[in-house]
Amino acid sequence: MFELMLPALVACLVLLGIHVYLGLHVLSRGVIFVDLALAQVAALGTTVALLGEAEPGSAHAYFMSLAFTVGGAVLFTLARTLSDRVPVEAIIGIVYAVASAAAVILADQLPHGADEIKEILVGSLLSVTWPDITRTAAIYAAIGLFHFVFRERFLLVSTDPDEAKKRGFSIPFWDMLFYLTFGVVITSAVQIGGVLIVFSFLVIPTVIVALFFRGLGARLVAGWLVGMLGTALGLLASVQWDMPTGAAVVVAFGALLAVASVVAQFYKPAGVGQLPPGNAHP
Repeated sequence: MFELMLPALVACLVLLGIHVYLGLHVLSRGVIFVDLALAQVAALGTTVALLGEAEPGSAHAYFMSLAFTVGGAVLFTLARTLSDRVPVEAIIGIVYAVASAAAVILADQLPHGADEIKEILVGSLLSVTWPDITRTAAIYAAIGLFHFVFRERFLLVSTDPDEAKKRGFSIPFWDMLFYLTFGVVITSAVQIGGVLIVFSFLVIPTVIVALFFRGLGARLVAGWLVGMLGTALGLLASVQWDMPTGAAVVVAFGALLAVASVVAQFYKPAGVGQLPPGNAHP
């Protein structure tokens, strides 16, 4: 059983490595559901590929999913330029709803449509292979390096866009780069874990650590630890009670958030709140 679960565990840890970091950006930007929307757009691209008789997990399915996600990234970049008239969250919600409905319609045309919808939501962690993990880790390492090199710009645009403008940074340009790299991460993650895993990994550890820590470094480390704990609990529950793996991991993350919310009622460190602007993270 351990040999069966090991690839799933390693895959989850690979996803967590960059999702927790990107989650800090998402929380600072106040676009909590952008990952859910982009994940659903990626899933719609996969569904379109499958309808075109592509094999699940094939290069065709991946690049079709990526193409749809890039389109979503462009749309969300443009949405920020209209934020003085329409809330960005409204656009995100609309994209999610339309992409979900379209995926259901298209999946209904597939021979095993119900199974496809289920896999889109909770993924197929137990069928992930070591080549899949290696390829995803390489993609994430490249994106992580890119964000590290330009961390000041990405962080400032996310936490203090007014200051970013004063320093001469182009908000639309850096927004586009953020959403494009974010889209690549989401596309790869959906292929492995499904929409719900993607959302949980990106948002829940970030929300939990935001209750107790302020600095970027502290939130990153704590977020990774929380993510590893939630993953381990979910996988153990899946084995112990024979539950769907992806769903069990998501529920475990939700349980950790519930516990953290109770603890936070009695313990609130001074100064906890939004991340400080730019790269000034104590």
